[in-house]
Amino acid sequence: MSQRNRILIGVAVLLLIIVAVLAVDALQRRTARLPEVAAGEPTLVPGGIPIYVDGHLVGSFVPDQLAELQVASFVDAEEGKTQEGWRLADVLLLHISEDRLRPDTRVVVSSSSRNKAADLNWAEVENPDNHVQFDLAGRGTLKLVSTLERLDVRDEWVQDVDRIEVTNP
Repeated sequence: MSQRNRILIGVAVLLLIIVAVLAVDALQRRTARLPEVAAGEPTLVPGGIPIYVDGHLVGSFVPDQLAELQVASFVDAEEGKTQEGWRLADVLLLHISEDRLRPDTRVVVSSSSRNKAADLNWAEVENPDNHVQFDLAGRGTLKLVSTLERLDVRDEWVQDVDRIEVTNP
């Protein structure tokens, strides 16, 4: 075997090793970005608001994902400002089938940073006249607003929402 053939074989082997290392690295990077979840299990979107039904995570969302929903609005009685956003009922129906929601189903929307929560039932949430909806706050977080008597002024709104719990009796 000539010197030239040995050099060509050496270069070819070296190139194969480099390609193999790059392929393994690319595969590892790709799988590192994918969450390790059992098939069919919902995942919590980074920075998302989780939705739990009877203690089980059924999904999560971030405000950007609500663009497909119809926008609702009302003018708050306290300051006369328009509150515009997405109905809580529409958000829940993206993750929960309507047959799992009864009029007495409990819906708790909470904020751990504000230590606030709104305890509602599905009949209140579902009624469009109550305007139970999310509004985008200036910081990009969601606040729960409504015309319901117990949620109709700013001090009662749940700002920086970070959890939704749905419980069936």
